[in-house]
Amino acid sequence: MEIHEIKSKIQQYRAEGKRMFTTSSFQTHSLVMLHILSKIDPTIPVYFINTGYLFPETISFRDQVAEAFGLNIIDLKPNTPKYLQREPNGKLMFTTDPDHCCFLNKTQPMESVLAAFDIWINGVRADQSAIRKAMKIEQPAPFNSIRFHPMLDWDKRKIFAYIKEHDLPRHPLDSKGYLSIGCEPCTRRMDPEMQEREARWFGLNKVECGLHTDLVSK
Repeated sequence: MEIHEIKSKIQQYRAEGKRMFTTSSFQTHSLVMLHILSKIDPTIPVYFINTGYLFPETISFRDQVAEAFGLNIIDLKPNTPKYLQREPNGKLMFTTDPDHCCFLNKTQPMESVLAAFDIWINGVRADQSAIRKAMKIEQPAPFNSIRFHPMLDWDKRKIFAYIKEHDLPRHPLDSKGYLSIGCEPCTRRMDPEMQEREARWFGLNKVECGLHTDLVSK
């Protein structure tokens, strides 16, 4: 979608009395949607899913961007404390069952947010994975909510052209080879032959945390 189309859609949602929110991981490529939304309606709450495993650089970058863009950031933390996120042998969940770890720290906390809103403005792009390529601009989600994907048809070239044009800041780990940044234990630097999402959960048959697979109405 073009920026004027995004603005028009958000204005339509607002006129219909829809309660809107967005989420962000505060990676460099995530800033484009945040910057656009900050110009359209900076009152839209931005939920930051703070798993407790994030890089400290991500937390600092979130604060920097929030101040620069004038965003309304809401920290969203897991319902289950870390000391309960362990296997029977005492190992933390991410070491043996990363799917359940993602559920506890990302998907489950988002359920209560979805239940309280009508529209989830989500920055997924079709060029990021096969799962995301199959998505639509508007898609039903649990609790009678709607996922709105305004960046779905944007590609990396368009994203980084916007970043350059508007001189947006870059995540401090970009320069160290991290181009897809999630939780610290499950993120590695990119190798030249990798696709964008392959640096996450490296070596596992996993490219999604569940936010874009479980929180979509089938």
